[in-house]
Amino acid sequence: MKTVRPKKKLGQHFLTDLNIAEAIADTVDTCPEIPILEIGPGMGVLTQFLVKKGREVKAVEIDKESVEYLYATNPSLRQNIISDDFLRLDLNDVFQGRQFVLTGNYPYDISSQIFFKMLDYKNLIPCCTGMIQREVAQRIASAPGNKSYGVLSVLIQAWYDVEYLFTVDANVFNPPPKVKSAVIRMTRNGVQRLGCDEALFKRVVKTVFTQRRKMLRVSMRQLFGGQVPSDKFDAEILPKRPEQLSVEDFVKLTNDIDRALSSTHSLNNS
Repeated sequence: MKTVRPKKKLGQHFLTDLNIAEAIADTVDTCPEIPILEIGPGMGVLTQFLVKKGREVKAVEIDKESVEYLYATNPSLRQNIISDDFLRLDLNDVFQGRQFVLTGNYPYDISSQIFFKMLDYKNLIPCCTGMIQREVAQRIASAPGNKSYGVLSVLIQAWYDVEYLFTVDANVFNPPPKVKSAVIRMTRNGVQRLGCDEALFKRVVKTVFTQRRKMLRVSMRQLFGGQVPSDKFDAEILPKRPEQLSVEDFVKLTNDIDRALSSTHSLNNS
């Protein structure tokens, strides 16, 4: 059977190095026994090593040509190949509510959306591994104080321990991407509750990082619809920039903002 033609519109870059594929497959061993869901299997280069783990493996693929190829080359997996868009799936249905490992050679252009969805189902996904654009991997793994530290860093590190495992050169793909790639692993930490309004936490993080070079006294104005009530905050926090705050700092900031918003609302209604 002929091979699958990589499609630019789907951001397909097929991995050709079997040693790297096997190394990526081995990253799921951190969470043994539970099923595996692979995103974007393409021609099954990674899939062939995942099925050797002796676990239930499902693969979700949006490209019809790839699905037909997988049907032909992996007939035993036919019932476990999901021909659909991962971003539209209800992940509760994939393994009937059971936890699973998420992995794959992720399409670069939607990797952030994939990880935001992972966060929505964090109690189902104790471990997420795979290959993404190196710049995004560095962003996810970055510590406070670095230029790459941002929204993804904070929101993921609030719930997962992140490991940047290794870098992958462009020449092991067909076609070669214009950037380097990296393999990461994210493992659920022990946090069950952040200790703040979690929807507001997400909103705060996303809002202040839209003006990442501004001090918080400026970037927080969007949350208050105008001037920030500085008397409601520690004087030390307002001159800081978002990239200087840890996850714990953002939790405290969220609680302070929550109280300040409630106070402002009460005054407006009195």
